[in-house]
Amino acid sequence: MKNNPLVSIIIPVYNVEKYLAQCLDSIINQTYQDIEIICINDGSTDSSKNILEKYASKDERFQLINQINQGSSVARNVGMRKASGKYLMFVDGDDWIDLNTCEKAVETAQKYDADLVFWSYKREYDGKSKDKLMFWEDETIFNEKHVKSELHRRLIGLLGDELKHPDYADATVTVWGKLYLAKEIISHQIEFVDIKEIGTSEDALFNLYALGYVKKAVYIKQCLNHYRKDNTTSLTTIYKENLYHQWQHLFDLMKEYISDNCLSREYVQALNNRIALSIVGLGLNILASDFSIKERIDLIKNILISDRYRMAYNTLELKYFPLHWKVFYQFAKKANAMGVYLLLAIIYKIIS
Repeated sequence: MKNNPLVSIIIPVYNVEKYLAQCLDSIINQTYQDIEIICINDGSTDSSKNILEKYASKDERFQLINQINQGSSVARNVGMRKASGKYLMFVDGDDWIDLNTCEKAVETAQKYDADLVFWSYKREYDGKSKDKLMFWEDETIFNEKHVKSELHRRLIGLLGDELKHPDYADATVTVWGKLYLAKEIISHQIEFVDIKEIGTSEDALFNLYALGYVKKAVYIKQCLNHYRKDNTTSLTTIYKENLYHQWQHLFDLMKEYISDNCLSREYVQALNNRIALSIVGLGLNILASDFSIKERIDLIKNILISDRYRMAYNTLELKYFPLHWKVFYQFAKKANAMGVYLLLAIIYKIIS
């Protein structure tokens, strides 16, 4: 490798004592050693802080920051402000990475003079792994034009043939599994929006802002990240009463970004499609509540007949969807809350 630029690895940590050692071991033992490890203990109440202190006392590359619990968005922002590397990486405290991840990412960034390198990952369930691939070539190079058309716009939502696989809607949005050129993010003061404001998708919004400045990106097909799926608190387990309003704020921010940057109609349609598809997440959230069946159906009905959702469904092209999704979104288009509820109940049971 022609030179060894520093990589700043930012790790927000909150109550992951069971998994933290595996995460940290995978980082300190990287084959590429020119790294700084910035750990933000976000008010953990378990032994995570003690584990972090133990690792920090043995490795001078560690920076440990303790703060009251403010959420992963704020923690990552704090970490970015402390970072001094040419490149940024994010790793979650309950996940881990292959030992050659940094080496492969930096080597690729230097080889192609890329602003962004990203890669596939493995979803880790209890006792089994599943690969999550985004593209099919071993290495895919995106110039500025293709960054916009194939990566940037997709952060807003799916279009055309992409709707054949709605379960891949957010495959590329994570901030982990990526190596960012730090100067673009720092110079444009790009930060995470607090998850308390937008509910979820803070990664998608961060990447939307960041990729607006990316001139070249490279995708590596190798699964270098390991995303733990047996430690997630999903929408299907805990009811979030503010989720609908938080997501409306997320959509407003995306709409504002499209307008401020004079982006094409494709972006507008992609946002409409994101809004239409969001009924699944909102519906599953409602099913996790203690409301009666009638109250749940009424809540779903109110969403379906709202102006924003009616407009989104009117422009949603169903021809691309698999049959079961066509049936679901036909119900949604017709504001058939009972039909949507029944299909969501099936999904909820399968997932649970």
